[in-house]
Amino acid sequence: MIEIDRIKAIVTDIEGTTSSISFVHDVLFPYARQKLPDYVRTHESEIVDILNQVREIEKNPSLDTEQIISIFTLWIDEDRKITPLKTLQGLIWEAGFKSGAFKGHIYEDAAEALQEWYDRGFKLYVYSSGSIGAQKLLYGYSECGDLTPLLSGYFDTTTGPKREAVSYKKIAAAVGFLPAQILFLSDITEELDAAKEAGFQTVLLDRDKAQPENIPYNRAPDFSHIQIRGSAA
Repeated sequence: MIEIDRIKAIVTDIEGTTSSISFVHDVLFPYARQKLPDYVRTHESEIVDILNQVREIEKNPSLDTEQIISIFTLWIDEDRKITPLKTLQGLIWEAGFKSGAFKGHIYEDAAEALQEWYDRGFKLYVYSSGSIGAQKLLYGYSECGDLTPLLSGYFDTTTGPKREAVSYKKIAAAVGFLPAQILFLSDITEELDAAKEAGFQTVLLDRDKAQPENIPYNRAPDFSHIQIRGSAA
């Protein structure tokens, strides 16, 4: 059991932490890749800003729609963490969630812990490379029901890279707590390194027990092994 005290807020990663990696990679990503070409063609006038962001990133204002579709597809295949792609994926997933094509996978232990921490007055936030829109869909249409009422806010790549300490400093400033009063949960050690550098408390979620034993982090196999002492008051 990992015991944490003197915190007021919890920030959690999604993939591999509250949700299975297989759901993201085996359900969400293939769905977005399959639906993306037709979605872009039929919603072109509604996503002009997203298309222009691609042109800016590629430094080529003359890119047409079909060329941009090819770039999006390449970025998906390369698992690029690029804001316009994440925003577009979120829009495509929204259609899928709302149509009932799938529900968001959330580990039962994570859902139970989030409910307990919320009931005890802790502020709960999400920080993921997936867009804020996609995060809300995952928690709003989850297999555990609508979890969005438990969450006070969301952060994505618009805040900054997850492996840079400055991003966590921005989060602390945004939520209004000292870094030491915030617990960050993730399955990625590089993200924990950045959060720790920013002054956050951290716990490594090692669900598959795949991380080396010598990693200097509190580790938990799931959320039920994280005990937060005291209250948020």
